[in-house]
Amino acid sequence: MGIDTSALFAPVVINGHTVKNRLAVAPMTRISASEDGRATETMTRYYKRFARGGFGAISTEGIYTDQAFSQGYVQQPGMTDEPQASAWKPVVRGIKSNGALAIAQLMHAGAISQGNRFRDTTVGPSPVQPKGEQMTFYHGRGAYALPAAMTEEQIADAIDGFAESARRAIEIAGFDAIEIHGANGYLLDQFLTDYANTRADPWGGATANRMRLILETLSAVRAKVGPKVPVGVRISQGKVNDHRHRWADGERDAEIVFGSLAEAGADFIHVTEFEAWNPAFAPGGPSLMRLAKRHAPKVAIFANGSLHNLEQAVAALDDGADIVAIGRGALANPDLPKRLLERGTLDDFDPALLGPIANIKNSELAM
Repeated sequence: MGIDTSALFAPVVINGHTVKNRLAVAPMTRISASEDGRATETMTRYYKRFARGGFGAISTEGIYTDQAFSQGYVQQPGMTDEPQASAWKPVVRGIKSNGALAIAQLMHAGAISQGNRFRDTTVGPSPVQPKGEQMTFYHGRGAYALPAAMTEEQIADAIDGFAESARRAIEIAGFDAIEIHGANGYLLDQFLTDYANTRADPWGGATANRMRLILETLSAVRAKVGPKVPVGVRISQGKVNDHRHRWADGERDAEIVFGSLAEAGADFIHVTEFEAWNPAFAPGGPSLMRLAKRHAPKVAIFANGSLHNLEQAVAALDDGADIVAIGRGALANPDLPKRLLERGTLDDFDPALLGPIANIKNSELAM
């Protein structure tokens, strides 16, 4: 007996925007922009395949937000000026002409930047050595640099970079929605992370203080794009350089994080874990997506993390998720929603696709 997938194909409305189904493409860094950060024809073709394949929403890879410290990777796309914003227009047209919601994910790499053409140094909440090593498939090598602690002026500039980039994404590029990257060890998550943020000022200390940069960024973005544009935040515990990290105060931290995002007016929250269904903290306890829905019941919840398995994807909708965001499964099956509707078989993800460098391969565009 087959799995009933009908719940995955029910529409959902996010701040007045109807998403045609519950299947989204998760943001994935593919470093295929031009050296000066403009989206390319390769990227247009890459994103259009997912929309043509039936996904209801598509989040871009992380887009850097200023010409100072935000860029994280060589050939990462930006949204820092009009030429960069205009270069996204064909990408957005390709997504929207196939009926998908086009979401621009905005990102500041902070202390784990490993390829910034504007600066030779990095910044973060505190001068704390980032864990792990730079990612070789994004042209990184060796340990991360020791960041300088951000000044009040630099924090204000970072917030303004998010806000102005959001405005360009909507007004110039034509995106439908904005996702603020507050996850995976990048700048906003660094401020939230206890060991990375040792500040003694109002940006550090208690969890509520460490959430401040995320909330002020959300407020600034909202002020620039207006009330009718869906604005959300991506949240995680694990990081690209620290996969096993967990919030020290467990479910109490989850209540503060998700509750404050709901109170601040987030239209969606995108939670990501390695395996989304696993308990966020204690064995037998709720998943992170369940906690997000518990503390932000009126906010749309995107869940990401090994949910390309059909049974897990359907189960996620009963465990707090409103939309299932798929990464590796989408790379292997850019037409995944259509295959599910037609009861077709799904291909397994081949990790070789992301090596030796994780740029978009010609073989993907032929799919």
